[in-house]
Parts: sequence; C-alpha cells; structure tokens
Amino acid sequence: MTHISYLLLYLQKKLQMIRYTIKLTKSEVEELMSIIRKGSHTTQTYRTAYILLNCDEGKYADKVTNEQVCKVLKIGMRTIDRVKKKFIEEGLEATLERRATNRVYDKKVDGDVEAKLVTLCCSEPPKGRSKWSLRLLADKMVELNYVESISYVTVREVLKKTNLNLGK
Repeated sequence: MTHISYLLLYLQKKLQMIRYTIKLTKSEVEELMSIIRKGSHTTQTYRTAYILLNCDEGKYADKVTNEQVCKVLKIGMRTIDRVKKKFIEEGLEATLERRATNRVYDKKVDGDVEAKLVTLCCSEPPKGRSKWSLRLLADKMVELNYVESISYVTVREVLKKTNLNLGK
C-alpha cells in the first residue's frame, strides 16, 4: 500500500468516529413529547421523536444507550446515527419531516406511443384470442419497436387514462 492509501484509510476511520451529541431545549422536548402523546403522525416521525428523546444528553432528559434504543425500537445503530446527524446539521423540523424526493422519472410513453398503443388496441387481436390482454399489448409494442420495453402496468395506465375499454 502506498502512503496515500494509508492516509485515506486513516481519514475514513476518523470520519466514522464522529459522535453527535444531542442536547434538546425544553421547548424541543415538549414538542417531541406532544408528538408521542397525541395526534396522527407518520411512523417515521414517531420513530425520530423517540430516538431524539432517548439520545438527549441535555438537562431535560434521561439518557439511554444507543444499544437499548436499538433493541426497543427494533432499528439499527446506523439509523440512530443518521437521525442524530440530521438533527445537528439541519435542525428539529427538518429531522421530523420527510425530505421531498428529487428523483426524475423518465417517461416511456409520450403522445406518439400512446396513439400507437390505442391503434393497436383497436385492431384485431392475435389468432386464437378473442381480445387483447394487457400483456399481449405490451409484448406487441416491443415487438413492433414502438418502445424498447414497457410493462403491462404502464399499458393499463395509458388505457385507463384514455378511457379505452378492452372488453368492447
């Protein structure tokens, strides 16, 4: 191993050893307790509230070890570390709320493909079939090179959107 490799390993170990200490204020403790006691919240919000309350090392809390929290809440140590890190870096509100996704989904079906699907659906079904099935339509779309791949679920969604009934 080179000198740079040893340096990188050392830095990785140092980064893994970062410990986040949670010290909640009285108002934060009260807010978390109100979440636990009443209202309807997501399970993630409840779990986060319990983690923060149990990891609190401030003067308004009874500290519990991470191992005990893991055992009671049936979660991993890494989950606790992520919640603590998010609380320290982003605050209580960001920790309790689920982050909006920024994933961009590619659309396989545009207007042209949709028109081809409807045309295919209105055509005669294959020999030996009385009507088109969703899977047959999906397979035929790929066979005719209208799309590279398409699932029968996508076919169903397109046909539902166009109010086209296969049973007619």
